Amino acid sequence: MGIFDFFSKEKKKESLDKGLEKTKSSFFGQLSKAVVGKSTVDVDVLDELEEILVHADVGVGTTVKIINRIEKRVARDKYVNTEELDRILREEIAALLEENNSGDGADFELPEGIKPYVIMVVGVNGVGKTTTIGKLAAQFHKAGKKVVLGAADTFRAAAVDQLIIWGERVGVPVISHGMNTDPASVAYDAVKKGLEMNADVVIIDTAGRLHNKVGLMNELSKIKRVMQKVTEDTPHEVLLVLDGSTGQNALLQAREFTKATDVTALAITKLDGTAKGGVVIGISDEFKIPVKYIGVGEKIEDLQLFDKQEFVESFFSR
Repeated sequence: MGIFDFFSKEKKKESLDKGLEKTKSSFFGQLSKAVVGKSTVDVDVLDELEEILVHADVGVGTTVKIINRIEKRVARDKYVNTEELDRILREEIAALLEENNSGDGADFELPEGIKPYVIMVVGVNGVGKTTTIGKLAAQFHKAGKKVVLGAADTFRAAAVDQLIIWGERVGVPVISHGMNTDPASVAYDAVKKGLEMNADVVIIDTAGRLHNKVGLMNELSKIKRVMQKVTEDTPHEVLLVLDGSTGQNALLQAREFTKATDVTALAITKLDGTAKGGVVIGISDEFKIPVKYIGVGEKIEDLQLFDKQEFVESFFSR
């Protein structure tokens, strides 16, 4: 590792630590109160821990799973003191993320042999979807990749304009037909442009409407079908963007989008603005879809590749 790689890694860790500060402060503040005066992990401690995990938006199902695992370890080891609780929790959460294949990427690389790699981005309005696309484009561009953006969220002029601004800022082409045009046509032209310029990656923005699930399903299916006229195996990735600060609402959105389309990866944004960053753990566990990116701040570099080991270490650092 070169010296610049080291500083880059340190800066990433610093951003992650800062981004999770509210979650950590809330979580460990409550945990400290739960174990005060206790020497062992007993039923009362586990009940308190269950409540704390639910409050951190880990989710009821995932919380029960974690508590059950800890109960088994306490029963097996006969005596577990409260000082060991951090370590056990850390190990069990890391194991859950490992099971769901979250955080396996080391850098902004793309699979070999697929060119262009087409990412279709889905998510409701307001979760930071278009901003995430802009930051992704910047990260790929910085890594030396040729990038094309497709402004297929044609129901909002702001989304189209915002993506064009990001394209100009990053220095990558944006395919746009303007507002109230056919999203599938935009996606088609973006993939075609990607092929023509031998691009490495094409990122397609899509509309984030959930009020009509059938309409959403039909629209996303049409976009896929039309893109496949250019190259048959697209999209190679369907990335669902969720706002981590909305907690349980993010879980509900994930349920709706996974019904509407085949989501293959998750990006969870705005973790710096919430004390409920446990939602990363719950969403990963419930849907068995890998968390690929997390947003921990406003800067471009604050959209990070999710590293499960770094996340768990940061989460449990005091």
